[in-house]
Amino acid sequence: QVQLVESGGGFVQAGGSLRLSCATSGRTFSNYNTAWFRQAPGKEREFVAVISRSGSNTYYANSVKGRFTISRDNAKTTVYLQMNSLKSEDTAVYYCAADMSNRNTLSTLPRSYDFWGQGTQVTVSS
Repeated sequence: QVQLVESGGGFVQAGGSLRLSCATSGRTFSNYNTAWFRQAPGKEREFVAVISRSGSNTYYANSVKGRFTISRDNAKTTVYLQMNSLKSEDTAVYYCAADMSNRNTLSTLPRSYDFWGQGTQVTVSS
């Protein structure tokens, strides 16, 4: 089992920044890839960013590339999502997720992830 707890969401004006954190516990943190997804009201959950076990590889959705940065601190067993230049369309509940499969590729599919946090709300006003 892996427990993931997101924090750092809130209300921000367009153009502002937020930093989300995902604290994990349970299995060895450095053994699994970790991703951020988001879900807006009435929409499907969508991929945002993923980072490899070692932190050396990352991949982003086109909609956030150049604005968001995913990182991890394996010593603190925490994953971060730095979000800059926020837009109203970034408003959603943000979830972190853990891929326990040991795959070497970075998946963008929700079904690849075995454990999920409860989510943190991000609201961007225009």
